[in-house]
Amino acid sequence: MTLQRVNPPELSPPTGFSHAVTATGRTLVLLAGQTALDPSGKIVGDTLPEQFERALANLLTALRAAGGTPADLARLTVHTTDVAAYRAHAPELGCLWRDLAGREYPAMAVIGITRLWDEEAMVELDGLAMLA
Repeated sequence: MTLQRVNPPELSPPTGFSHAVTATGRTLVLLAGQTALDPSGKIVGDTLPEQFERALANLLTALRAAGGTPADLARLTVHTTDVAAYRAHAPELGCLWRDLAGREYPAMAVIGITRLWDEEAMVELDGLAMLA
């Protein structure tokens, strides 16, 4: 399996994402949206960074259960109820990403939304991974 990050020099240099990712492999893993739910089904974390950390940990737990690692992530979508807060916390969120997932970034998008399924949720992450 191979994931190749593609960042053309004609585009603005990416920070915390890749412009494109090519994937060759045998198993496609589609990761459902994960919020900051704890095992009892309660949203935890009072701040966007706290919720992002838990949502990312939940996503990576699902990925590992499917046989993957963070380096196998090809695509990640971040849905947030507060894009301004996401931008304001971007350096901290980047540190959380590197702590949990490493320095390889998938193709990413951040989408502003009105609300999530759980009203207390501020962020939801879903993704796609390619395994060998």
